[in-house]
Amino acid sequence: MSTWSIVLAAGRGRRYDPGVLKQYEKIGASRVVDLSLNRARVVSDGVVLVVAPDFVDDPEPLADIVVAGGDQRSDSVRRGLAAIPPDCDIVVVHDGARPLASPALFEAVIEAVLAGADGAIPGLPLTDTIKRVDEGRVVATIDRDELVAVQTPQAFRADILRDAHEGEPQASDDAALVEDVGGLVVVVPGEPGNLKITSPGDLAQAVDHLSLTRDRDPA
Repeated sequence: MSTWSIVLAAGRGRRYDPGVLKQYEKIGASRVVDLSLNRARVVSDGVVLVVAPDFVDDPEPLADIVVAGGDQRSDSVRRGLAAIPPDCDIVVVHDGARPLASPALFEAVIEAVLAGADGAIPGLPLTDTIKRVDEGRVVATIDRDELVAVQTPQAFRADILRDAHEGEPQASDDAALVEDVGGLVVVVPGEPGNLKITSPGDLAQAVDHLSLTRDRDPA
């Protein structure tokens, strides 16, 4: 079975510091995107890196293929998907701004697809009470036992993912598109340390987390 990964790093980080691209910030000696690429490489026959158009000609030795992203997340995934060999069986989609996802998490979503699911996503249970609000007024309390906070990497059967992107639909993640075409998407346990870098504070937390993890590793 052939597995390829798409690492998304084309975002402009509007919630990060203006003019600073979070995926190119440093955690130790590595860029955020380098850590994400390294995690994906462990489980992949090849890795496609999707970057902003003005970065597409920059050398990226950790990626097999580099392509320019589109206007929206789904557009960028489609451009990455178009670069993957047609005989690929499983596609993993990962946010370049999640540098701390473990190889075990990549393996878990892939194994769930190999076991028969059309897609697999990591999810964490919610601990806060969730309210539905309309113009500042609470209209409902949501049962959090039925909800999870979703992460990447997300793995899919390649044929189902290609079908889900036909017609160029938009969604916040690929699992939603696969669900829309009737695909079976399952949830595997996510990782609390699998942070998505959206602010400088997140970057500092990721630096601390990675430092602690390395300190615990045996010499």
